[in-house]
Amino acid sequence: MCQEVAKKQKKVKINRSYIFIKEACFHACHGVMPQERNVGANFLVSLRIGYDITKAIQTDDVNDTLNYATIYQLVKEEIQKPSALLEHVAGRIVNAINQSFPAIQTIDLTLTKQNPPMGADCEGAGVELHLINDKMNA
Repeated sequence: MCQEVAKKQKKVKINRSYIFIKEACFHACHGVMPQERNVGANFLVSLRIGYDITKAIQTDDVNDTLNYATIYQLVKEEIQKPSALLEHVAGRIVNAINQSFPAIQTIDLTLTKQNPPMGADCEGAGVELHLINDKMNA
């Protein structure tokens, strides 16, 4: 019965698909001031990666998609390297992901430093990057 229904349904084409990691928390030593690099702070990383997951939808095989555990490990490796600027950290993260997975179409990254030492009462400050993979048009 289910097979008959499936045959009668029209196939829907996926317009866009994404893999995401939302607010992964890390303790790392980034900042312009020496104390920030000694004591460290908490950082949140959110990623939204444009990637064609059509094959994985059909096969149910992790090898046909981006494994978000692998993406997480790349982020973890890059965020643990101390830097003065969050811009530098964010750039390293997206470059590592892009180099490891050339079929990625887009990357949206938000990197937030929680409770930054700037004399303001705020939840965080940080950077956002929105990248389009131009290797696809090369």
